[in-house]
Parts: sequence; structure tokens; C-alpha cells
Amino acid sequence: MSNNTKKNAYERFVFISKFVSLSFSCVVLLIYFSFILVIGFRPEILSIFIDNTSVTYGVAIGLSIIIFSILLTFVFTIIANNYLDKLRREIK
Repeated sequence: MSNNTKKNAYERFVFISKFVSLSFSCVVLLIYFSFILVIGFRPEILSIFIDNTSVTYGVAIGLSIIIFSILLTFVFTIIANNYLDKLRREIK
């Protein structure tokens, strides 16, 4: 593999890894800070109980954000293992 091809592969690797990680981070931060803003400015919305249970919407949404973040980490790991590792091997 020539140096020019390696350079292109390296640039593609850096671009894709930064793009995916920053995109996922921005999505999680947007959701998290939106939740925090609702807690700060409209807490009565999140204090409503779901049907006749002792669980509020705030607890359910908070747990959903945590689960979503874990799933996004899982998706990033799949992308890194299946695609980015191939690009990394091309560079070597």
C-alpha cells in the first residue's frame, strides 16, 4: 500500500471515528440537558405518577435516558469493531 493510500485511509479513519463519537455524544448531551431543563423549569411534569403506580414520569424518563446511553455505547462498539478496526488494519 502506498503512502498516499495509507494517508487517505488514515484521514478517513480519523474523520469517521470523530464524526460518530461526536454525533453520539451530542445526542446524549442534548437529551440529558433537555431532561435537566425540564427538571429545573417544569418539575411538575415529571412528578406525575404513571397510572396507579408509585413510579413517576421523571423516574421512567431518567431510566430511559440511561438505557438509551448504554445502547448508543453498544452501537458505537459495533461500529468500532466491525468498521473502524478494518480501517485501522488498512493503515498498518
